[in-house]
Amino acid sequence: MINNRTFQQLRVVVVGQGYVGLPLAVRAAEVGHQVVGFDVDASRVKRLTYGESYIEDISDSRLAPLLAASAYHPTIDESDCADFDVAIVTVPTPLRDGAPDLSHVEDAARMLGRHLTHGATVVLESTTYPGTTEEVFGPLLEHVSGLAAGQDFHLGYSPERIDPGNSAWRLENTPKVISGIDPASKEAIHHFYASLVETVIPVARCREAELAKLLENTFRHVNIALANELAIFAHELDIDVWSAIDAASTKPFGFMRFTPGPGVGGHCLPIDPSYLSWRVQRTLGRNFRFVELANDVNNHMPDYVVRRLVDGLNKRRKSLNGSRILLLGLAYKANTGDARETPAARIAELLISMGAEVQAADPHVIDDAHPRAAGLENLQRVEVTPECLAAADAVVLLADHDAFEYPLITTHAPYILDCRHRLAGAHVDSL
Repeated sequence: MINNRTFQQLRVVVVGQGYVGLPLAVRAAEVGHQVVGFDVDASRVKRLTYGESYIEDISDSRLAPLLAASAYHPTIDESDCADFDVAIVTVPTPLRDGAPDLSHVEDAARMLGRHLTHGATVVLESTTYPGTTEEVFGPLLEHVSGLAAGQDFHLGYSPERIDPGNSAWRLENTPKVISGIDPASKEAIHHFYASLVETVIPVARCREAELAKLLENTFRHVNIALANELAIFAHELDIDVWSAIDAASTKPFGFMRFTPGPGVGGHCLPIDPSYLSWRVQRTLGRNFRFVELANDVNNHMPDYVVRRLVDGLNKRRKSLNGSRILLLGLAYKANTGDARETPAARIAELLISMGAEVQAADPHVIDDAHPRAAGLENLQRVEVTPECLAAADAVVLLADHDAFEYPLITTHAPYILDCRHRLAGAHVDSL
């Protein structure tokens, strides 16, 4: 049986040093744990070793003292993960041909299983479908280690709630949902996360915790799709959808504000709801119609942006073919360099295929600081100067970063398609 442990000065392994894993590893080291940050990306680990962060939420100044004190050790060597007390898995869970790809989760389970010892605790944080922890992750740990979950080691699930670029809600003050496969696992996991965050929310089982994460993201996905489809129909009906949203937002109950945009990005909205839809279809043989409809609306917003741009140029007696288009903002949302699944990639692809000369500017998505999203590799990057703005036939605001000088943009751009409702003027069209 598992011995009770005191959750202080633990040896912690965080598998995956991306947008979720790195903040978690840094926080664990800051509160006093000895932390190993494991990642298979050698270039990423090399940068961390030199104290260079590639994520806005973690500054170089936060890394430096942890590295100097050997409280945080980034590595690609799995032998460094041996003898852990707690291991957290924060690896990607992409879709492949519409189905969940758990290969990274499975690889992490095999690696940890080779180093799993009696009394250790393992937690999956990667977003996935309900049942993954107990049906896939746990059995792999058991098979490789020869140990039994719940008897020899603790096992549970805790959905990540990292919001890149959000300075108000950080890891430590965002309530943390946790679960375990049995009461002892839940208690052990509760104690560990209580050392990192202000509020821990235990739930009954891992399946409920896994579903909670998908519910959070599906809620946003569906409501953003509603706002996007409203924007399309409102434009055709000559109604200012932004004014209507502002008016509805004055209601102090029964309404939550969601706004249109050029599409959804990041890992959460383009991917996570499809995990739930896939699980329902595979297990129950039925379609999750709300998710599928939301996917259809949000996935086609880049196409709608291009159609609106074509219409705007036509009204100005210009053709998209041969026009110079400046895209402002390549990240999927404001004030972050996260370009995963960004709608900007699809918009750029469509514009280029139709003969446009496409340029782009984003102060956060920097070539040497962020992995470039598929579709953005060959875009010409420019600075937002009066000359560059004036030379563009159209400027499209995709991510409304605070770093953009909006008066400069409205003054010098001849025509603007504003997908975020940040600009005003006779030469500005709002989505």
